[in-house]
Amino acid sequence: MKSVLWQGNWATRLRIGSGLVLFTFAFFHFINIGLGLFHTDYLHGMQDGRKAVTRHDIISVVLYVALLLHAGLALYSISQRRTLRMPFSTGLQIILGLLIPLQLISHIVQTRFAHEVFDVNDEMGYIIILMWPSTAVWMQSLLVLVVWVHSCIGLHMWLRLTRWWSKTVPYLIGLAVFIPTFALAGLLTEGRRIWADFADPFLREQYIEHYNWPSPEEFQALFSVKDNALMAFWAALGVSLSVFVFRKLWRRRHSVRVKYVEGPEVVAEKGMTLLEISQANGVPHTALCGGKGRCTTCRVIVEDGADQLPAPSEVEARSLAAVSAPKGARLACQIRPTEPLTAYRMFRPEGGRSRAHASQGQERQLAVLFLDMRGFTSRTTGQLPYDIVFLLNRFFDAIVPAITADGGVVDKYMGDGLLAVFETTDAESSARAGLKAAADVSRALQRFNLQLEAEGSSRVRIGMGLHLGDLVLGEIGAAGHAAHTIIGDAVNVASRLEGQTKELGVELLVSAELLHAAGHDSDLSRLQSFNLRGVTRPIPALPVTNAADLLAEKAA
Repeated sequence: MKSVLWQGNWATRLRIGSGLVLFTFAFFHFINIGLGLFHTDYLHGMQDGRKAVTRHDIISVVLYVALLLHAGLALYSISQRRTLRMPFSTGLQIILGLLIPLQLISHIVQTRFAHEVFDVNDEMGYIIILMWPSTAVWMQSLLVLVVWVHSCIGLHMWLRLTRWWSKTVPYLIGLAVFIPTFALAGLLTEGRRIWADFADPFLREQYIEHYNWPSPEEFQALFSVKDNALMAFWAALGVSLSVFVFRKLWRRRHSVRVKYVEGPEVVAEKGMTLLEISQANGVPHTALCGGKGRCTTCRVIVEDGADQLPAPSEVEARSLAAVSAPKGARLACQIRPTEPLTAYRMFRPEGGRSRAHASQGQERQLAVLFLDMRGFTSRTTGQLPYDIVFLLNRFFDAIVPAITADGGVVDKYMGDGLLAVFETTDAESSARAGLKAAADVSRALQRFNLQLEAEGSSRVRIGMGLHLGDLVLGEIGAAGHAAHTIIGDAVNVASRLEGQTKELGVELLVSAELLHAAGHDSDLSRLQSFNLRGVTRPIPALPVTNAADLLAEKAA
């Protein structure tokens, strides 16, 4: 399954890839500048090493292709936007990205271009003397900050979807502050030193000869190249904005008016779903599944214009029938208005009761483990409540670490049982984690039973149901008092499979869906089909007498 880090269209993936190439270059470039804080030899030594890599023909092509590609995709994204309304972080990143070429073009022309065309020795000292003590040094310092902040925002927007990012952000903030501070400190330290040398007429002549300082005519040629490059950038930006304006005017001519009952009236492009129209215009509109047609929380009552809409598709009609929707109800994520429309949103986040999309629900395909202790009632009959609680806590202390060690989270405890979910990056890793956890729980139970026998108590037996399916993770309960939990058919299937283990006298029933996702190589001829209560289709599953032996069979 495709990693969440690389989801998106081709433009998104190219923008991420090219951005990572440029970020790597900028990171080491800034570290290089910062070494001027300690000694000139360190600064020039690292620069020589960097140039040996970055000025290799292949690496140079990669760098400049990444630069042109990243800038071109940024301009392309501007031209393709439907609106200039955007989150603050997105707007800031775009503005910073547009500021970068204004200084970066001059920097490239005066260094790499001057080196290739006029054989200038573009060491760091040459660059510093070129800028010092004019306003250019402050503009280049600003370039360092702009590039770094732009890069950090991009990394955050990309990696915030991962599980580990939020845990490392506090440490990475320190690094993010340190890098530009270190670079600027090195620049100022080396600048003062080298400018003091340059003030000496004898040393100045040596520097000019060492750097092969450009003549006035060569400087004029460099300025001309810089001006032409900047003009090309402004022209490209102008073309992007012109395309944006043209597309906006074209959409207005091909637009539709939508009026929301107890809400605003908006004009939107034809071809968009009603849910997309709401989102593009900042109109609150609940959609727990994200507009995939897998729930009905985005449904509306079309009060005017319903006769101009196409009839519901089979999927939409089935979803509306499942909730006994009234006449005139439609799913906002499925209808595409082409004529004026008046709609009433049946579910709307309002005021303090509004909740974030992630808390309302997030759909994932994950492994679910349902576990129950066998014979709990007969075992605890006649015991005092404190003794029962003590036994249960000892039991859970013995087996739950085996679940959490494999990436599982106990969603809830239910008396003598529990429900666990394995929330990993994809279905395959979740299925594998569930299988390993089931085997580890079995081994942990064996160790626990040895302790019980040593105490003169009878052994504990368990049943486990393990299944992979679609779940919705979110908050269930009143706003402000809601618990994070999971719901979905997969939970019911895992529970019913666990119930069947008692009749079969086995420790584990694992569904064929989970085995297939995990790439398990067991003899699938032993699969049995189960008609489970509350499940509309037969579920093929593998009975395992001792769960600890499951992975051992695969290894053999």
